[in-house]
Amino acid sequence: MNVSEAIRRRVSVEEFDPDATLSDAEIVALVEAACHAPSSFNIQHWRFVAVRSPEGKQRLREAAFGQRHVAEAAVTFIVLGDLQGTDALPEVMDLAVERGTLPAGKAAAWVRMAREIYADPQTARDEAMRSASLAAMVLMLVAEERGLASGAISGFDADRLRREFSISERYVPAMLLAVGPASSTRPARQPRLGVDRVLTFDDASGL
Repeated sequence: MNVSEAIRRRVSVEEFDPDATLSDAEIVALVEAACHAPSSFNIQHWRFVAVRSPEGKQRLREAAFGQRHVAEAAVTFIVLGDLQGTDALPEVMDLAVERGTLPAGKAAAWVRMAREIYADPQTARDEAMRSASLAAMVLMLVAEERGLASGAISGFDADRLRREFSISERYVPAMLLAVGPASSTRPARQPRLGVDRVLTFDDASGL
């Protein structure tokens, strides 16, 4: 399956096989692929909590207003964005210099620029959410390629989620992402607006 096929095949699934499981290696492989998503200055804001124990899934379901698929999927990821992602940027840049993918001067400049830009809390939050969402989309496409279904979930109580899973204020919950084998039937793809409704060239006056 190529990328275009995965994009067109993927649908948001709410009916998962409740008896299915994923191994540690399978979960790690999904997240490793997700970590190839783009991020500003290569900060890599994304963080993942893989919830797969029955007890953890039940707590997660309660935080997600009782949505069944949160607990029935083989694993449900809590996808987080790091509001203080620039803290790790010197480490990332040192590695880039060591591997020859960035010259030392440019790497140092990136650290200075990123710290300046993301000193603003709203800008930092926007980028953390954006990067976490990009990583989640990559994870969904890789799951599709591997024959797994997925469903992104935005309906949850963020405060309860923080309490139940010890999530510090450093991280912003972007979404929950249920992944696993689907039940016997998948939902039909919902209709999309035509390209003529979502695309203009050169300015937005035609939207």
